[in-house]
Amino acid sequence: MQYEYYYNRLDGNHWRNNLIYTSLLSADKSVFVQWYNNDTDYHKGQNQVVDPDVMEEKWNREVKYLSLMHGAYPDIVPKILDIDYKARKIYLKVEGVDFWQRSLDGNCTFDQVLPDWQDQMFNIISAHKHLGLHKYSMHPSSYFVVEGRLKSINYFFTYHKNEPNISISQVESHIHSGRQEELHKYLVELNVDWNTPAPWSVFDRLCWESFKTNYPADFIEKCIN
Repeated sequence: MQYEYYYNRLDGNHWRNNLIYTSLLSADKSVFVQWYNNDTDYHKGQNQVVDPDVMEEKWNREVKYLSLMHGAYPDIVPKILDIDYKARKIYLKVEGVDFWQRSLDGNCTFDQVLPDWQDQMFNIISAHKHLGLHKYSMHPSSYFVVEGRLKSINYFFTYHKNEPNISISQVESHIHSGRQEELHKYLVELNVDWNTPAPWSVFDRLCWESFKTNYPADFIEKCIN
């Protein structure tokens, strides 16, 4: 099967689908590949995670928590077709481009792409909570739609509630500069220091506040509350 670099297309430009790994999509758009490789060509020289230890940690988190979700809630993540541990590639069954790209391609709202997307996304968030997971890669490109169902990906930015708390500075290498600007807006309000570990509940709030430009206000409000 042939694979090509997968980019999100917006305003006539190609944007990296992910800041950490290299995104690949099969020619028939049925298989998405998360390739945990620091590919300079894909990232166009703007690689944000260049530390091999950080890349290894992100790969391990993806494998661990995506596999956990695949076992506990197989209906809300894509089917794992294969995991190539040597090449650090995860092959996932999909149908076309991601959720966000579908709305961009169709110049339409999320509701028009998938009328019950909010209910489905809340179910995914509830599943994370049930397993004690705090997932922070929540951009709409972190979902595919397969047979009318949202499928969640990108578990590299996921932590279990019993893990030690972290600071934003520890993970800023894989937070987009634009999202970092959004986070800064809420630091004072939430009494958060960039370099000091904060409770997961605070990170949850910061996460959703930073996604206000990506989701409808009513959805964000429900997530925060």
